[in-house]
Amino acid sequence: MNSRTFKLYITGRTSRAQEAVRSLNLLSQRLHSKDIDVVVIDVLENPDAAEQDKILATPTLLFQGDHGENRIIGDLSNTEEVLKLLNLR
Repeated sequence: MNSRTFKLYITGRTSRAQEAVRSLNLLSQRLHSKDIDVVVIDVLENPDAAEQDKILATPTLLFQGDHGENRIIGDLSNTEEVLKLLNLR
């Protein structure tokens, strides 16, 4: 993986999970960055990864970047706010 990674933790194929995936795709497009890896992890299929990253709720977006780690839990639809919270704006 690159030094900058988005990990989106979801639970199953619910409408909330699918909306989080759509929001992450829009966020990735907005950044226009080819040096960011995007990984979607379903906690039902990979509970060990969720435990390792201490995921307590879904959806959770974990951003691992050059200056550490940030996470957002819940709604990701406000792209501008997500960028601000992740210090990517």
